[in-house]
Amino acid sequence: MNAVSYTVQARPGIGDGLFAARKFRKGEFVIEYTGERISSSYADTLPSRYLFEVDSKWTIDASAKHNTGRFVNHSCEPNCEAEIEGGCVLFYALRTIQEGEELTIDYGEEYFDEFIRPTSCKCIRCARAVGVK
Repeated sequence: MNAVSYTVQARPGIGDGLFAARKFRKGEFVIEYTGERISSSYADTLPSRYLFEVDSKWTIDASAKHNTGRFVNHSCEPNCEAEIEGGCVLFYALRTIQEGEELTIDYGEEYFDEFIRPTSCKCIRCARAVGVK
C-alpha cells in the first residue's frame, strides 16, 4: 500500500511538495513517477521541469498534476532515490523517512543547472547553509 498520497504547500519559493503520510524504512518503495511516455528526442524540445529520462529513447512526462510523484522536490541531501525498472521510474527510501517529512530526490546536475541554479537551491541543506529557516 502506498500511503504517500497528498501534496501540501512546501517551503516558500518552492511550491508544492510531497510529504510522507507514514514512516518509510530504508530501501522501501515510496512512489512511482508516472506520466505519458514520450520520445527523449521530443522531450529535449520541451521546457517542462517534469520530465524524467528512462533511457536514451524514452522519457516520462509528468506534466499532468494527477501524477503525484512529480511533487517530489529536489534536495542536495535527498531521502529518496530513483530506480528504473521495466521502463518505470520508482522512488525508494534512501534512509528511514518519518511521517510528515518532505520526500526529496537529487534530480542530478543537468536538472540542477537548468532549473535550480538560476534561482539558487532552496533545499533544507542549502537553506541552512545560508541561514534561512
